[in-house]
Amino acid sequence: MFDDSPRQPPAALPTLRAAASAAGFTMSSEERTGALLATLAAARPGGRVLELGTGVGEGTAWLLTGLPSDGELVTVELSDAHQAVARAELGDDPRVSFVTGDGGAWLEEYAGAPFDLVFADTWPGKFTHLDRALALVAPGGIYLIDDLSPLPEWPEEHRSAVDALLAGLENRPGFRTVRLSWAGGLLMAVRTAA
Repeated sequence: MFDDSPRQPPAALPTLRAAASAAGFTMSSEERTGALLATLAAARPGGRVLELGTGVGEGTAWLLTGLPSDGELVTVELSDAHQAVARAELGDDPRVSFVTGDGGAWLEEYAGAPFDLVFADTWPGKFTHLDRALALVAPGGIYLIDDLSPLPEWPEEHRSAVDALLAGLENRPGFRTVRLSWAGGLLMAVRTAA
């Protein structure tokens, strides 16, 4: 059988996992999602990456593992306590900028350059403010979301919200999408038009 376990995890991963466990934080990205993030971040020299939902920084660590030395990563998190873990472990890396605040408000106020990769790992940019997040994807850039495979504990309204999100993304003009029944369920969309 083919083993798809990641082979190059970030050095900071054990520390971040221990901190997540101590804080009771259970929403970190799955390892295979992390490996995909690192690969996508590596795809563009000088690439610009936006992560919505830093959490304690496991996804951030994966992104930085792949990001070229001239790349930039902006990561946004509502919880200062959660993001403090990421800042303590990854904050010395000059490629990353941490924003603590509401992701929806940040999306509404952001007026800078578009991003080559947008990873929406929280409600803003996925279930809310979707149009704004997609508008920030550069031509040829990638929009990625995870946690889409139904779980028994999901309430019916969340299952309906996920179904509506997927249908809307798959029919959105200017984007080519693919669903991946892997690592908790992913959807990747590539911007095909400006």
